[in-house]
Amino acid sequence: MLTLPASVRIYVAADPVDLRQGFDGLAATTRSLIQQDPLNGHLFVFLNRRRNRIKLLAWDRTGYLLIYKRLERGTFHLPTQPASGRHHVELDAGDLGLMLEGVDLRGARRRERWRRLPHEPIPAAATAAAP
Repeated sequence: MLTLPASVRIYVAADPVDLRQGFDGLAATTRSLIQQDPLNGHLFVFLNRRRNRIKLLAWDRTGYLLIYKRLERGTFHLPTQPASGRHHVELDAGDLGLMLEGVDLRGARRRERWRRLPHEPIPAAATAAAP
C-alpha cells in the first residue's frame, strides 16, 4: 500500500485529534502535540476520538500530502502505549500497514531481531569488527 524509505520515521498521535482539520491545522497539531517539524519528511498519523478514521500527513519537498481513511466497521488500535510524558508513539512501516488493514497488534509477540534505526548511532562493536 505505502512504500516508505527506511529513513522515514512514523509518529502516531496517541491523543484523539479533530480530523476536520486540513493541511495547516494538522501541521500545527504536529508541532504542538508530537513536537516535530512537519516539514522534516517524516509521516505523522492522527486518529479521531472514535478511532474509526485516520489521517496521514507528510511533506514531500513540494507540498503536503494528506491520506484519509474511514473504516466502515471496527476501529484502529495503537500497538503500544506512549512513554510517560509523551503524546505519541513511533511505528515502523510494517506496523503502520497492519494497523491500516485493521490488524490489532496489541497482543502480537514480536520475535527479537537486530536492526539499527536510521536515527541511532552505529554500535562501536560493529565498527571495530569491520576489516
